[in-house]
Amino acid sequence: MTTYDFPQDLCDAQLALHQTRAAYEQYARTLPWSAEPMPGWEGDKQLHSDYRPSKPDSPGYTEDQHRELAAFRARFLELGITVSTHPFWATLERGAVVAGRMALKHTHEAAATDEAV
Repeated sequence: MTTYDFPQDLCDAQLALHQTRAAYEQYARTLPWSAEPMPGWEGDKQLHSDYRPSKPDSPGYTEDQHRELAAFRARFLELGITVSTHPFWATLERGAVVAGRMALKHTHEAAATDEAV
C-alpha cells in the first residue's frame, strides 16, 4: 500500500471536513422531518406486521435553523474546495491522485490508532 506524506494543513482541512459533517448530521437529527410546515400522515398497515408508518405534523424549520443549515453548507463548500484544490495534489502522478484522496480521508483514523498504541 502506498503511503503519502500529506501536508499538515491538508490533513487539518480534511479532519475539519469530517468534523463538520458529523456536527451537521447530529444537528440534522434534531430538526423537524420537513423544512416547510406539513401535515402529518399515517400510512397503511404493512403486510405481515403490525407496523403502520406515520409522521407527526411538522412545524417546518425556523429562520435560525435555516441559517444554521446554510452555515453548514457554506463550511462544506469552503473545506471541500480547500481539500480538492490543495497544491499537494499537483505533486502526485496522474493515476495516484484518486488513491491519494481516498487515503487522505482515513489519515485521522491511522493517527488515532498510532496514539492509542
